[in-house]
Amino acid sequence: MNVILFDDQLVDHLLPLTYTRPIAEIRVGIVTISEKWKHFIPGKYSFLTRDYLSVKYPLQLEEANLFINGGVIPTRELVEEIIGLSDGDALCLGDKLLAFVTSKDAFNKELINNTESFKIKQTNLAIDKIEYPQQIFSLNGKCIQQDFDWITADRESQKLNHSNQVVGVGQVFVEAGAKVECAILNASDGPIYIGKDAEIMEGSIIRGPFALCDHAATKMGAKIYGPTTIGPHSKVGGELNNVVIFGYSSKAHDGFLGNAVLGEWCNLGADTNNSNLKNNYAEVRLWNYVDERFVPTGLQFCGLIMGDHSKCAINTMFNTGTVVGVFANIFGAGFPRNFVPSFAWGGAAGMKDYKLTAALYVAKLVMQRRGIELNAVESDILETVYNQTAKYRRF
Repeated sequence: MNVILFDDQLVDHLLPLTYTRPIAEIRVGIVTISEKWKHFIPGKYSFLTRDYLSVKYPLQLEEANLFINGGVIPTRELVEEIIGLSDGDALCLGDKLLAFVTSKDAFNKELINNTESFKIKQTNLAIDKIEYPQQIFSLNGKCIQQDFDWITADRESQKLNHSNQVVGVGQVFVEAGAKVECAILNASDGPIYIGKDAEIMEGSIIRGPFALCDHAATKMGAKIYGPTTIGPHSKVGGELNNVVIFGYSSKAHDGFLGNAVLGEWCNLGADTNNSNLKNNYAEVRLWNYVDERFVPTGLQFCGLIMGDHSKCAINTMFNTGTVVGVFANIFGAGFPRNFVPSFAWGGAAGMKDYKLTAALYVAKLVMQRRGIELNAVESDILETVYNQTAKYRRF
């Protein structure tokens, strides 16, 4: 089956995380949304996304094509309804387009915004769909449990040695090559998944739901409350509570991070802290790129949203409900603004433009440390983001 995961009209509400990826490449739970769909519906996969991302995430059409909304979290019941669609059918939840089937000749991009040509089928299922950044950490516990169930089904966990203390043994799964020494793992409130070649260092205390993805690590003495996901090749230390890190990012030192989402290639300096609760306990507002203002989240606890390649210095303090764009570099005393634009350089005392050439030079060095090349495709994407976000850098 040829499956195409498409970005719908809500993609801009997920900025800055979707500046550099399609919606379906967001990690929530243990794996990304696209990896969830690949498990439930085997086949060829591609993306319908922004034009400047399409070189890295190309669209591949065949004679028959199943299009699925990239923000939708799959369930077995939903998959049954989707695979039952015929050519010309569309599955909706109210006015939300979830999936449709069309031929190569009949396809055009406007079908996503105009479903009049389809035979509409409505679903009565309860659907989880990622539309705003705060939903990533809010839905993370449910998604960890769902992913854990199918990833570990009919498989045997690597055994933990006697130096560890474990509560809820049946809800802890350790992949081959993982190292766990002298840790306390409590899976009584949700599963704990430890990926291939991941490492939990001595003294780490972890409550599920929790996922430590392949080649990731917790540093010595880390204190982690679920639901939390640490993406591949990431390192964390200090205290974390309800955090999702996409991958290749580091919060390796003491400091608190809570109700937060970090993209890829981020780095938080030692003793960085974020507030996740306002002093007056009021509802948290987050910067929204569509409305270009701070909008209510419906949440009392909401911390930090940070786009790819952004970094902060030691002792950085983030206020409740802070949104940091792509390639920001934050340092200095005091709280930076609750909205830090992409390619911003500075902090509370003032900011200036982070020149593209300098930013790409740093990215090249950072990625080389992990054996990954900053190629022309990635550079072109980042240059486009730099130009698109210039309007926010009116320092």
